[in-house]
Amino acid sequence: MSIVAKAIAQSDRADRFLGSSELTQLQDFFSNSSARISAAQKLAANQQKIVDEGSKQFWSQCPNTPSNSGDKQKTALCQRDQGWYIRLVTYCVLAGNSKPLEDIGLDGMRDMYVSLNVPLTNLKTAMRCLKQSAMGVLSSEEASLAGPYFDQLIRAF
Repeated sequence: MSIVAKAIAQSDRADRFLGSSELTQLQDFFSNSSARISAAQKLAANQQKIVDEGSKQFWSQCPNTPSNSGDKQKTALCQRDQGWYIRLVTYCVLAGNSKPLEDIGLDGMRDMYVSLNVPLTNLKTAMRCLKQSAMGVLSSEEASLAGPYFDQLIRAF
């Protein structure tokens, strides 16, 4: 749920108008809306570059992984997932909260990787590499908006 929907729902449940603290939260949210949109656009436009660079960084740190085994299908599947995580980060940046990550159930994603015998330490490293690559295409303000969601992914694995 976006910060706007959350503020409205809270007020409506209490049968009242938005309070000053809620309006301040909304004002803060709207004040950086251009940076949110710009960050989402840059992440989307550079998704393949971020995945490619992140993968190269990851493989230099973890060379013996299924995504780097020479099996093009495994590489493609791993990189597809990495692109999907970048997309989820853009949703979070636009929403202003981590609800999109929570909705997909990161616990379930972690369990799936465990069942596939993918070492979680590798996933943490891969997410760190994606984050580092993504931060390179964002301004400092945009990076401050997107970074916490990459950090949440890293912590989840």
